[in-house]
Amino acid sequence: MRHEKLLIVEDDREIGKLITTQLTSLNLHVDHVISAELALKKIAKHPYGLILLDINLPQMDGLSLCRKIKEHYPTTSVILLTALSSDMDRVIGLEMGADDYICKPVDLLELELRMRALYKRVAVNIDSDESEEFIEYADFKLHPDNRTLITSSGVESRLTEAEHKVLICLISNAGKATSREKISEEIGQPDWSPNDRTVDVLIGRLRKKLNDEKDQKRIVTVRGKGYMLSL
Repeated sequence: MRHEKLLIVEDDREIGKLITTQLTSLNLHVDHVISAELALKKIAKHPYGLILLDINLPQMDGLSLCRKIKEHYPTTSVILLTALSSDMDRVIGLEMGADDYICKPVDLLELELRMRALYKRVAVNIDSDESEEFIEYADFKLHPDNRTLITSSGVESRLTEAEHKVLICLISNAGKATSREKISEEIGQPDWSPNDRTVDVLIGRLRKKLNDEKDQKRIVTVRGKGYMLSL
């Protein structure tokens, strides 16, 4: 991974120190803070490509902090660190704009692999924001490197890593239904279950960004089969 700034927001000092030591060895510039308040002060002063964010923080919880970060710094990637592991917790995290989710105790190798996937995007964003190489489909176009989505009306938005993977999956299978299970695998969550709403949440966010919420003509729900991007 290239040398980028990364912020760890973890109130457990020992866990924060362990992760900091591991990631510093990967040639990353790592800052560690123990509260949401300190995190917001850091973020206001320094541009971070990636933030590792514990959910169970004192005062302001990590989910609320994630929402604030995504509102003001939409291009910053966020990985949630939490002891909570239910499907609903993951769904709530994604609704707040998180790019990924990893449960404690943190497997540092798994964390590193997930970070590498996100940092590839962050690195390209820094170097290629001026590139005009878009994937054009129907009435929208998508920049595959910096995850910029532009609708036919000219509205521009940045997709999270998970949203981007879902949209690419749908584009690759346009005209045919793609199961929730397959989409879940594409976003790095292979243990999908019928009660898992993660994919549905991401589809809902994509529809909103595509201005496709009311008519649902672009992303179609195929009963019993999944979702399809219409031709």
